[in-house]
Amino acid sequence: MIDWLMNNKPNASSLSVGGYLARAAVLLVSFVLLYQVWIFLHICWWIKFNPSSSAFMEDRLEVIQEKRPEAELKHKWVDYEKISNNLKRAVIASEDAKFLNHEGFDWDGIQKAYEKNLKKGKIVAGGSTISQQLAKNLFLSTKRTPWRKAQEAIITVMLEKTMSKRRILETYLNVIEWGNGVFGAEAAARHYYKTSAARLSKGQAARLAAMIPNPRFYDKHQYTRYLNRRTGTIQARMHMVPVP
Repeated sequence: MIDWLMNNKPNASSLSVGGYLARAAVLLVSFVLLYQVWIFLHICWWIKFNPSSSAFMEDRLEVIQEKRPEAELKHKWVDYEKISNNLKRAVIASEDAKFLNHEGFDWDGIQKAYEKNLKKGKIVAGGSTISQQLAKNLFLSTKRTPWRKAQEAIITVMLEKTMSKRRILETYLNVIEWGNGVFGAEAAARHYYKTSAARLSKGQAARLAAMIPNPRFYDKHQYTRYLNRRTGTIQARMHMVPVP
């Protein structure tokens, strides 16, 4: 293979344009496959060991440090048992009601989001599951590209096939953004309520879940009419939601 790529075979003739294109295609496919293996090995490692950071956390820290070089993220990992069931129920109720039943994708939710966006003429709904959101947070940039959506789908399948629902939710609750430089349930509980993730009440958990779609905005605007209404809706649904 190496000899072919380098065109070092005995009596090899000069490469044509087609020859260069073939070799470029092989190198591209090899790179993509190696990248998938790299991602898969990370996911396998994280079945037992906790990620200390994520791609999204690193991106946000870089942005924050442009203005404040000494800045650090607020983040502390806490185990699943130390996160209030109120928050688990609130987040599932808000972000992914079918979390325990789907295999990474809520096709009904995606269809509804598509129809809503089509009607509004712009993106107003996402339809992403908790697993999809975790895939983006752990590995991908914030840029919206067709390649990113395809890679997100691949990573989502990897997560669902290797991690339990409990581990997916635990990781999600520990790495998602909850404010400007605030990541994870423990940091969010301390930042907004001066308490631990384990002691969050139903109302506090519902409000934190309502903040997830736009956490930096709600960090500065914590009592908007929409946020209050959304918090009430989530709290009313929490008792119907099972947790892994």
